[in-house]
Formats: sequence, C-alpha cells, structure tokens
Amino acid sequence: MSAPFLEVTGLTKNFGGLKAVSDVSFKVGRDEVVGLIGPNGAGKTTIIRLITSILKPTSGVVSFKGEDITGKPTAQIVNKGLASTFQVVKPFRNLPVVANVMVPCLCPRSKRKGEWVKTVELRARDALEFCGIADFALEPASVLSHGDLKRLELARAIATEPELILLDEPFGGLSPAETTLVAKSLRRLHKGGRFGRLHSEGPAMLIVEHKLSELMKIVDRVVVINFGAIIAEGTPEEVVANKEVIKAYIGKEVSRLVS
Repeated sequence: MSAPFLEVTGLTKNFGGLKAVSDVSFKVGRDEVVGLIGPNGAGKTTIIRLITSILKPTSGVVSFKGEDITGKPTAQIVNKGLASTFQVVKPFRNLPVVANVMVPCLCPRSKRKGEWVKTVELRARDALEFCGIADFALEPASVLSHGDLKRLELARAIATEPELILLDEPFGGLSPAETTLVAKSLRRLHKGGRFGRLHSEGPAMLIVEHKLSELMKIVDRVVVINFGAIIAEGTPEEVVANKEVIKAYIGKEVSRLVS
C-alpha cells in the first residue's frame, strides 16, 4: 500500500448518548479503491459526512494529503481535491441536466484544473458524456430515472476534478444492468480515463456499498464497520472469509463475492 492519502485517526461521533462512530481509524492510499461496508445503521454514511465536514466529529482527526482537514468548511475540502456523492440524490430538478453539472464546474478548483477546456458548459458536457447521460443534457433533471440520477451525481462529483471521491451507495436502487454500467465507469475513472482523455492517474476512491458482488470486483481493500467500530480490514478475500464479518453482516461465507 502507498503512503496514506486520506488518513482517519480515532474518529468518534456522539449524538447525545448514542455513539454512532467509535474510535475509527483507517487509511486510503493515493492509488487505492477502498470499500467501506457493514450492516444498515453501522455508521458508514456518518463516517463519510464526518470526513467531508457535513458533520463535525466529537473527537478524532481527518488528514488529506498530509493536511488536517478536520471540521474545515466543506467547500474548502472540495477545493483541496476531495469530492463526495450522496446516497439520496438531490439535483436541481427544474434545471437542465447540463446546468446541474455546470454548478460544480464553477468551483475554484475545477476552474483552475479545467483550463484545457475553454467553457464551463463544455466541461459539464464532457462529464455527462463520460457518465453516459449526455443525451439528456438539455432535459430537466426531473425526467431522469433513478439510475441516471446516480450517474448525474457522479458527473457532478468528477466535475470538481477530484483526487479522491467518497461514494455513498453508488449502486443503491440500480438494476443489474445499471449497476454494471456505473461500476465500469468507476473502474475507468480510477484508471485515469475521463472527459475523452487519459490521465496518468485517476482519483482514489472510498466506496460505501451493500451490493458486495459488484463492489468486490472494484476494491483493493475493504474496511468493515459494525456498531460504529471497525471489526475487520483486509483484501476482499480476507474479509469475506472473516468469521466476525460473516456473523455480523454477510451471514455465511460466500466465495462468489470475490470470484
């Protein structure tokens, strides 16, 4: 594993008397795709929101590229190269799809990194093309299917030119065919191909997901959360065979998850 790109140390979040996240520590390397899995209510989405400062931690430190970003404004974190997608997609429903992507294209980081394209609209259209929904560019976002909304969410994230993307259930509610398309887009993005060009390296990724069979084909390592605490960490093969993970989440050892 490469040197830590994202490093979470002792992250804890209390909601009154409830400890939603308890002393969580893990790392994501610059060239890694890491899965974050666990039962419903385990604290996965809370961890994503703590990293991006949508929520403020009770204690703990989040470092990105060697800098402490704990509790910093979310807009500042995005401009440092860390983007996130959300489990519940909330587009500007009455705006055209392309306008939904033009908004993040206006962030300082995207304008700085996107000088190879002359207009914001072209950058937005390139992001839509990469995600396979360019045909809907001029349609209002309200006409998109659930699967296409998930792809719009990814387009909005990559429009900020991120070096690390946190994805909260990118396959949630998708059909098998839609899941395959989004998974292929994520693999291609990580390998450095986007916007019709090839980068030397794509963004690192931290992915929260319940569809394990597809997730395990993408990730290098997996972190498993239960009751707000890490119970296992390792390769997909190691995690699927872990007895505590089987008992808490998978239910039984399923070799097909990593086949």
